[in-house]
Amino acid sequence: MSARLFAALDLPAGVRDELAAFGHGAAAGDPVLRPVKPDDLHLTLAFLGHRPLDELEPAAEAVRACAPAAAPPLALGAPLWLSPRRPHVLTVALEDPTGELEALQARLVAALHDAVGFEPERRRFLPHVTVARVRRGAAPRTADLPPAPQCAFAAEALTLYRSYLGGRPVRYEVVARAGLRPPA
Repeated sequence: MSARLFAALDLPAGVRDELAAFGHGAAAGDPVLRPVKPDDLHLTLAFLGHRPLDELEPAAEAVRACAPAAAPPLALGAPLWLSPRRPHVLTVALEDPTGELEALQARLVAALHDAVGFEPERRRFLPHVTVARVRRGAAPRTADLPPAPQCAFAAEALTLYRSYLGGRPVRYEVVARAGLRPPA
């Protein structure tokens, strides 16, 4: 038996609400888009995939150990289609003005590698929040999006999640969470 795991930063409720409104606005203009619910919006730092159940606690310890004393300052950026040629999700890019987010993600990936043998993706970390998913086999209209929200914020927690795909919507369960202070 295994668990599907990912580590993410939890966003403040107000930021999630703004991102969800943007996702709903985009989906209102394009029936092939399915907006993501506000409570499901997060910034994934490491997707571990299916892992043996005996790796849950070592992964949780690695996540807790990597939590910085203070959250990195972040800002919402521009809308971003992933993958650009055949989009399957609409996202909003996140800006990392101090580089602290990128450093946190690198530390977390290294700790998860040491704890459970996690092998990260080879592509460069691209911080973003998925706000809408494209229905399978459909092509979204990539133009005429509503204005993306703009704000600066700090994440509330670093969390290890277990996701359950068997049904709609996908369900997330907290395995471990480390709260973060706002930046000084």
